[in-house]
Amino acid sequence: MAGKPKKYYAVARGGKAGVYDAWFGPTGAEAQVRGFAGAVYRGFFTRDEAERWLQEQAPDSSFSVEDVPAMTGERGDFPSETVHIYTDGSCRKNPGPGGYCAIIDAGDRRTELSGGYRLTTNNRMELMACIAGLKSLEEPSDVIVHSDSRYVVDGMTKGWAEKWRSRNWMRTKTQAAENADLWSCLLSLCDRHRVAFVWVRGHAGHRENERCDQLATKAADGADLVEDLPFIEGRTKLSHPLPG
Repeated sequence: MAGKPKKYYAVARGGKAGVYDAWFGPTGAEAQVRGFAGAVYRGFFTRDEAERWLQEQAPDSSFSVEDVPAMTGERGDFPSETVHIYTDGSCRKNPGPGGYCAIIDAGDRRTELSGGYRLTTNNRMELMACIAGLKSLEEPSDVIVHSDSRYVVDGMTKGWAEKWRSRNWMRTKTQAAENADLWSCLLSLCDRHRVAFVWVRGHAGHRENERCDQLATKAADGADLVEDLPFIEGRTKLSHPLPG
């Protein structure tokens, strides 16, 4: 297997702005954005990309890329190497035929998973990609999920999904949360693993994101697509097992 590109995380707004070469740990990027209202951050494959983006976010700010120290993450008591999962979902017409893909990069092995449904939505496929990737892990793991879906990343990092679960899947007193069936599965998997979600810009030349998009689209266009029964039967606002 070819060496995987090193991952970098740029924090434009958080506890300490800068470029970090690890997500987890006391000196990683996650510690700078956890619990910080309005945190702004992104993951990148190269340091140059991270530094350019960081400078673009605040060209007139008091800090510059040269002033930002390189931070090395410490694993502390984490049990294993961090697993990186890259995800994407695709849907024709939305709703329509849809597909998802998850690429699991576990260091010494790489796995590509994809599947498709006859009638579904783009948001459901984005969630399914994350679920498929996390379900493939046999042991509790430290995981970073890279997604170009604001719906997924904001739902997890801003605490929306946790809040919906605590309210018995109600967004408000009168409005139920959409896709509760998939959100509940995703949260259950995140309870098993230590998971961080990082947003990446789609269609921006990121190798793994482009590969996920290709496979998700191929899955949506495939033959013998299965049924997304909760969606077809109008049960997406209920918490229950995954669609078949």
